Amino acid sequence: EVQLVESGGGLVQPGGSLRLSCAASGFTFDDYTMTWVRQAPGKGLEWVSAISWNEGSTYYAESIKGRFTISRDNAKNTLSLQMNSLKSEDTAVYYCAKDQGPGGMDYWGKGTLVTVSS
Repeated sequence: EVQLVESGGGLVQPGGSLRLSCAASGFTFDDYTMTWVRQAPGKGLEWVSAISWNEGSTYYAESIKGRFTISRDNAKNTLSLQMNSLKSEDTAVYYCAKDQGPGGMDYWGKGTLVTVSS
C-alpha cells in the first residue's frame, strides 16, 4: 500500500523558515519523480515543486522560486521542502504526491498545514 506522510508544518512568522518532510512507503521511491502541491484556504490546488528520481532535475513555481528548495533522500525514502523567507501568501496545506508521469500525480499524502502569520 502506497503511503505518503507529510510532517513539519506549523505556525511561523513572515520571513521565517520551515522544513517539510514526506515519508514514503509502499513503492520503489527512487523510480519516481516526486512533487509538492499546496492549497491555500478557499483556493484551488497550486503546484509548487518537483524533483526527478535521481535529483538530477528540480522544478519550481515562479511564486516560490529562490525561496524554497526541494530535495530527496532515496536511501531514506524521504522528500523534503526547505521553505525560507516565508510570506503570508504561503499559508496553505502542503501535500506531497507521487508523480506517475504524463497521467499526473496518482498518490497524495494527507497534507501538513503551514501558517505564516505575525
